[in-house]
Amino acid sequence: MATNISYQPTDGLSYDPSEPLYWDAGALQKEITRIFEVCHGCRMCFKYCDSFPSLFKFIDEEHDGDVTRLSAPQTARVMDQCFQCKLCEVECPYTPRDGHEFQLDFPKLVHRYTAQRARAEGLTMAQKIVANPDLAGKAARASLGLANVMNKVTAHRWFMEQALGIHRDKLLPDFADSTFERWAEQEGKLADSGEAVLFQTCYVQNNEPQIGRDTLDVLERNQVDVACAKGLGCCGMPSWEKGDLDTLRERAKNNLDILMPYVDGGAKVVVVNPTCSMMMRREYPELLEGPDRERAKRLSEAVMDAGEYLWSLRDEERFNTDFKSTPGDRVAYHAPCHLRAQAVGFKSRDLMRKIPGVKPRSTIECCGHDGTYAMSVDGFEPSARIGKKAFDSMKDAEAEIWATDCPLAAIQFQQHAGVKPMHPMSVLARAYRADGFPTPIETEEEG
Repeated sequence: MATNISYQPTDGLSYDPSEPLYWDAGALQKEITRIFEVCHGCRMCFKYCDSFPSLFKFIDEEHDGDVTRLSAPQTARVMDQCFQCKLCEVECPYTPRDGHEFQLDFPKLVHRYTAQRARAEGLTMAQKIVANPDLAGKAARASLGLANVMNKVTAHRWFMEQALGIHRDKLLPDFADSTFERWAEQEGKLADSGEAVLFQTCYVQNNEPQIGRDTLDVLERNQVDVACAKGLGCCGMPSWEKGDLDTLRERAKNNLDILMPYVDGGAKVVVVNPTCSMMMRREYPELLEGPDRERAKRLSEAVMDAGEYLWSLRDEERFNTDFKSTPGDRVAYHAPCHLRAQAVGFKSRDLMRKIPGVKPRSTIECCGHDGTYAMSVDGFEPSARIGKKAFDSMKDAEAEIWATDCPLAAIQFQQHAGVKPMHPMSVLARAYRADGFPTPIETEEEG
């Protein structure tokens, strides 16, 4: 058995990639050993992903409790099984967020490890392609619909699995014929200022523009002066999960260049997907450098999830509860992990409660999708297994309408639970219309 390892931070602690220490392999190893030891002693996070069960098994069954004896391949396995759901950081009592002296942030440790590996070994072309959803969207539109057809052809899916590492059985979203931005431009929604600016996300831009349209509809019905911006791109999360800091910073700079004039004018940045709002609110200020870091700090203060923003207006006269139809009593609501990581509560659920008759049943279990993890050959099966509690919980609600703020989680539920949840903004948009849901809402005069 090794001597006791202190839980106190080592001189290798760094979560800031602008510091040379962050890139020091020896310094990183000190922190890996310390944090693995803390996690082994705590074990609170055994249920969130496969990283922790693997870590505990290696230490207990192969190394007689000695964390220092973990091999490099074993360490790599623990790191690679983390899919950055962030729930361990949310639940951990030892984090910087809580001001604890141990300063433990397991997801950031994994990011640091992945970034060092990416810098040392480089990324494959396949990894770069999978991490570029905007490029995929452009290519799909250039194919004039052929991409959507081919994504359902067995032989093509086998080729994608071999070439890109995308599991042949993974349900993939269709690409839209035209982008959300193109629609916004045609409808005169692009503007240089407003009290809010929409960050539609690359998924809404390329795959489901209707979510963005519904979000705009809901905000406008609440008399929000909301603008759409031209040129926004991916938030950079797919690149960062591969450890590609340089590409993340490029993506972030593009979005900062476009959004900061709105922010400087006092606008809030309303984000449709919790992963993207988390990136801009929590990751940008810590991962960018120089002037971009200062801009990112200002941006983070303006970023709000779509439901969070609308909920902030609930005490204002303009807040619109004039709903015309209702999905009925039972609505199953899934709270995405990256929404929980931002600690803003479940405002979309609370907004749906404003629709007469709606009593959402909530689940906070992880669905297992988390970025590109569920798409990968290695992640497809574990993601389905890890998400089973969420699937079962939503089914147990016995609801006709399912909802989640995360469009990727919606695909995960569609594949493994048989129901595709709606975005809460789409639920609200439909409830404002008399023909939105089959059940009309009677007014007092009609009653």
